[in-house]
Amino acid sequence: MTDKLPYAEVIGDPIAHSKSPLIHNFWLDALGIEAEYKKTHVTSEGLAAYFLARRADPDWLGCSVTIPHKIAVMDYTDDPGGVRERIGAMNTIASETGGPLIGTNTDAGGFLQPLLRDKWKGQSAVLVGAGGAARAILFALTSLGVADITVMVRDAAKGQALLDRAGTKGRVIGMADALPGADLLVNTSSLGMVGQPALDLDLRPLADEATVYDIVYTPLETPLLKAARARGLNTLDGLEMLIGQAALAFDIFFDAQAPRERDEELRALLLAA
Repeated sequence: MTDKLPYAEVIGDPIAHSKSPLIHNFWLDALGIEAEYKKTHVTSEGLAAYFLARRADPDWLGCSVTIPHKIAVMDYTDDPGGVRERIGAMNTIASETGGPLIGTNTDAGGFLQPLLRDKWKGQSAVLVGAGGAARAILFALTSLGVADITVMVRDAAKGQALLDRAGTKGRVIGMADALPGADLLVNTSSLGMVGQPALDLDLRPLADEATVYDIVYTPLETPLLKAARARGLNTLDGLEMLIGQAALAFDIFFDAQAPRERDEELRALLLAA
């Protein structure tokens, strides 16, 4: 008999910056659920050993996945929803006792929530980066019918591979190239994150009603968002997607709906952390 609480966690490298435990534990406390959510540092080399150990733990409910593991974890999971083919990255893994690890992706839905809330109606978008988050966001945008996609990357081959994998026609530009006059700019990379170089772009070519969406949340006020506000553009910060995808994962891990009516209180908690 164990006296441990059932738990889920977030894994990544680095992981110290993660705000996911604050979010999930806030919701668990609000709903009176006896469980917990942790963060665990896992390197790329340690992924196999991590999953082997967790599969043997009856209290483990699953994990959220962050940089840099969203693609690599697909090697360890079953994929009944076809996420590997449709998106090509996973950020949520659920554990069934004695059964397979089930991988899915809540990034796409979490990314879309604030755009749908704000009734965004754009037709063109620029994605900065070509990693696991970019795969989910590209899938989300194409599901909205956004056909004019530009990928801004250091490595043109990776940018083209992102488009090819999604079956999306688009164009690839370099980090020093001028932005097109798009309706949406999304930073899917780690640029601007604490400890990383800033994402320094000339935003003047963007449409006057454009939205700039930075999924980085440490710091919340990135240089990119400051520049966007200075130009009078609409902005969405990293907590929007973080909370949105976390709510979808919370339901998977703990079989309960996150109390989204307390988002304002949650954001205040996250900003004070």
